[in-house]
Amino acid sequence: MSTPPDPACLRYRHRRHGMDHQRYEWSQLHERELVEWPGGARVAFWVNVCVQFFPLNPRGIPFAVPGGMSMPYPDLRHFSLRDYGNRVGIFRMLDTLDRWRIKPTFAVNGAMVERAPYLLSVLRERGDEIVAHGWDMDSPHHGGLTPMEETDLIRRSIDSLEEATGRPVRGWLGPARSESPLTPDLLKEQGIVWFADWVNDEMPYRFHTRAGDLWAMPLPNEIEDRFILMQNLHSEDSWVEQVCDACDFLLREAAESGGRMLSLNLHPWVLGQPHRIARLERALDYVTSQSGVWPTTPEEILRHPSFRA
Repeated sequence: MSTPPDPACLRYRHRRHGMDHQRYEWSQLHERELVEWPGGARVAFWVNVCVQFFPLNPRGIPFAVPGGMSMPYPDLRHFSLRDYGNRVGIFRMLDTLDRWRIKPTFAVNGAMVERAPYLLSVLRERGDEIVAHGWDMDSPHHGGLTPMEETDLIRRSIDSLEEATGRPVRGWLGPARSESPLTPDLLKEQGIVWFADWVNDEMPYRFHTRAGDLWAMPLPNEIEDRFILMQNLHSEDSWVEQVCDACDFLLREAAESGGRMLSLNLHPWVLGQPHRIARLERALDYVTSQSGVWPTTPEEILRHPSFRA
């Protein structure tokens, strides 16, 4: 007969109301001060486009990143589809975003600087905000990395993008939103101002690190194209419907509870396909036609008096 554990084993020194860590202050959205977006807008609309490199022979350590290779080597079917996104789909999406006057952010793997220098030159000339997206899609951040190893991954990702674009990189989206327990601290120490890995909110909030606060900018996984179409196996029309439903609801909620944020995470190898691009057009047309929607970027949001990054 086993001996019951000591009751002290069940006491966790960080346990407190709302959560079991001290990364941010507990705060329910409906209890916060009301935010008023510029021009009386009710919903800030932010679009992020992922520019990624998936290696043909991934190590998959400590896990296989979603969207990566899934067949025995060489998985040319999926490798070439991801490459299609960076050769064809991205330019189709740029044309669509420009026609609807959307100024996107681009979350870019550092390895893309060497893999697709022409594409990086296009993004540099456009002047859109570049977000560091880790080194590549087979280099997730995890607790098995030493602080020095992880710092090197972060620094290489940032340095390659800053050298290619000639502009400072202030934002971060981890590959597969992966983190070690130290990732937020290391990001802040390397000059990152905001990151989009945590999806536990719909508005920016302060995220504590040992080097000072980061801004958490939630970028929902639940409404991104890859998750809806490839993982949930919903139709393209269903994705459009979900985006429109989210917009409608947030507009209604914001009318009573203050400004809200609608964020879309997109992938050129998914929505950049000729049979899907019309759905992106429909979603953008609907959202931008609604009274009270402010198409914007994370940097513009964080310059708002409520945040001031």
